[in-house]
Amino acid sequence: MIAYLSGGMENAKDEGANWRKEMSKWLKENLGHDTIDPVLESQKMVIAHDAHDYQNWKISDPDKFKKFIRLLINQDLRSVIGRSDYLIVYWDKSVLYGGGTHGEVTMAYWVDRPIYLINKLPDEKLSAWISSCATETFGSFEDLKNVLLKEFST
Repeated sequence: MIAYLSGGMENAKDEGANWRKEMSKWLKENLGHDTIDPVLESQKMVIAHDAHDYQNWKISDPDKFKKFIRLLINQDLRSVIGRSDYLIVYWDKSVLYGGGTHGEVTMAYWVDRPIYLINKLPDEKLSAWISSCATETFGSFEDLKNVLLKEFST
């Protein structure tokens, strides 16, 4: 099984790398599941395209910036649709100022991937669209882990 780890990057501390690293380790050790970590996948793309300063291109070269971001979008959506068995989504304030997590959740819903959502916003602030796409919603990673153990343990 492969979990895609969705959540804020552009406006998240350390691009959301820490929770993804911890969750990847837990999934491998406890369930034998692999993960697709878009932080790591994006870093590979930056190296492959010599785009270490791509964030500066947003102002200095908007067309080049858009072209590179589209490569990242395509990579992420292909992973959601074609490589993942389910999504784990960390929904916090950082996703409100980006678009990738919204798109990944929507695409996963469209292709019938289970979506496990950890919501860190007040319930009344959670988007009806996103909450309705989610298979299950949790208040913490611990709650999610308990369900995943029941769901996937052999």
